[in-house]
Amino acid sequence: MYTQKVINIFKYPRNAGGLHGANGIGKAIDNSCGDLIKIYLKVNEEGVIEEAKFKTFGCTASIASSSMICDMIKGLTIEEAQEITGGDVLEELGGLPVEKVHCCALAEESLHKAIEDYFKRLEKEQKKLEE
Repeated sequence: MYTQKVINIFKYPRNAGGLHGANGIGKAIDNSCGDLIKIYLKVNEEGVIEEAKFKTFGCTASIASSSMICDMIKGLTIEEAQEITGGDVLEELGGLPVEKVHCCALAEESLHKAIEDYFKRLEKEQKKLEE
């Protein structure tokens, strides 16, 4: 059913937990299965993602997708991270059962919401500096 890579990531997720000082947080929920993925980003002043963590309430595929997307974006600029898709996550995982592919899309949605949150916070911060 699952590849050995997916099972290993599920058993030993490297990026689980919250992130103190996160400046981008995104949450996505799949209403059909109830899975929830929350991604936390710490982006430096140059716009590079220094750290990414996740909290997931869901199945093996959701947890593996969450951890993988966090691995994939560390060290990328925020603009580069915006280009990451659920398909990219699926490829990095080495595939998932057809009925679990939506978990990669959920991880992508959570990432994109975290990026949106980052830009909103940045804009708010810049407005404060202008006052």
